[in-house]
Amino acid sequence: MKWASALSEDAVLENAVGEAAGAVRTQLAGAEADLVIAFISPHHAAAYEQLPDLVSAEFPGSLFIGCSAEGVIGAGHEVEQRAAFSLTAAALPGVSLRPFELVAAKLPEERTDVKAWRELVGATATEDPHFLLLVDPVTFDASALLEGLDAAYPRSCKIGGLSSGGTTQGANSLFLQSRVRRSGAVGVALSGNIAVETIVAQGCRPIGAPRIITQCQGNVVLELDGRPPLLVLRELYETLPERDQKALQTSLFAGLEMKSGEVQFRPGDLLARNIMGLDPEAGAIAIGAVPTQWQVMQFLLRDAQTATEDLCRLLDLRRGSPMPSGALLFSCLGRGIHLFGEADHDTKLFREKVGPVPLGGFFCNGEIGPVGGSTFLHGYTSAFALFREARPPAR
Repeated sequence: MKWASALSEDAVLENAVGEAAGAVRTQLAGAEADLVIAFISPHHAAAYEQLPDLVSAEFPGSLFIGCSAEGVIGAGHEVEQRAAFSLTAAALPGVSLRPFELVAAKLPEERTDVKAWRELVGATATEDPHFLLLVDPVTFDASALLEGLDAAYPRSCKIGGLSSGGTTQGANSLFLQSRVRRSGAVGVALSGNIAVETIVAQGCRPIGAPRIITQCQGNVVLELDGRPPLLVLRELYETLPERDQKALQTSLFAGLEMKSGEVQFRPGDLLARNIMGLDPEAGAIAIGAVPTQWQVMQFLLRDAQTATEDLCRLLDLRRGSPMPSGALLFSCLGRGIHLFGEADHDTKLFREKVGPVPLGGFFCNGEIGPVGGSTFLHGYTSAFALFREARPPAR
C-alpha cells in the first residue's frame, strides 16, 4: 500500500490538476493509483464540471471521488480563503473499492432495515467494509445515513465530511467517477486488506463532575442528579477559575457518555453537543441530541487552548501504534485560522506526533466520525482517518 498527497494553489484548474498529479505520481514511485481523492476550493467553481475529465486523464482507470471545499488540506498543509486544489491518491493492492451515490428520496424509511441499507450501498456484511463518505449539507440528511450504515455494518468505520464552499442548494459539488453532483451523497466502500484507525478530536474538555440525567423529554434535560440543570450549572460556575468562567459564557457544550456501564471516561468517550437553549423558569437545558434517562452528562468547554490540548492528548494515545501509510483529515470550518489564528495547526501537530504521513482532506460543514462505537455528525471537530494494510506484506 502506498499513499501520496499534493497541493496546488494555481488559479487555473487545469494547471493545478497537472501540478498536483505530477507530485502524486512522483511520490507513488511507479505504483498505479487505485483511489484518487480531490478537494477543490470555490475559486475554481466555474471549472467544477471539468474536474472529472482532468483527473481521469491523469489517472486512467482509478476510482475518483471528491467534493468542493471552503478550505483544502493537501501534502500535510492547510489552505484557507485562497484558491487551492488538493489531490490524494493511493495504490491499494488487495483492497476492493465499491463506489456508490445516494439521493435523499431513495433512502430506506427504516434506519434499522439492515437488508435495505446493504442493498443501497451494494456491500455485504461479510466484507466488513470501511466507508469514505462525502455529503451535500443542504439536500441530504447525513445523520440518517450514519444511523442506517451503523445498523447495517456495526463493525465498519465510517469517516468523511459535509462539502463546503457554498451556502445555497446547488452551490456545493460532489464528484464520483465521471459525474458531478449538486446534491445527495457519494461514497466508497473499502474492503479487503485495509485497516482504518480514527482519531476524532472534538476540542472539548470536561468541567465539573459527571452527572446522571434523571429526567428528560425529547432533547430537553429536566434533571441532573435529581436537580434542575441550570442550578447545577450556576453552582459549577462559582467553582471555576476566571478563564473557564469567561469561556463558559460563549463556549459551553454538553457531553454525553457513549459507553454505558463505565464510571470513568477516557478522552473521546463523551459526545460533544451544542446547548440549544435554556429555560430559566424550569431550570432546564435543551441540547443538540436526544438523551436517555440514566445517561451520563458532563458540561464541556471549548477554546483554542483546549482544542490543542485535546488533539495532542489523542495523538499521544496512539504512541507505539503502527505507522499509517496515509491519512485523511476532515476538519471543521470553525477550526483552522479562525480558531487558532494560524494555518497548519492540526496538520503540524499530526506530523510532529505521527510522522511524515501523506495527509489530505478539507474543511467541512460537518465532520463524520465515530465516538464510543457509534458514528456521528460533528461540529468544531477534526476527524482523522489513518490507513494501513490489515495484514503485513508477505516476505
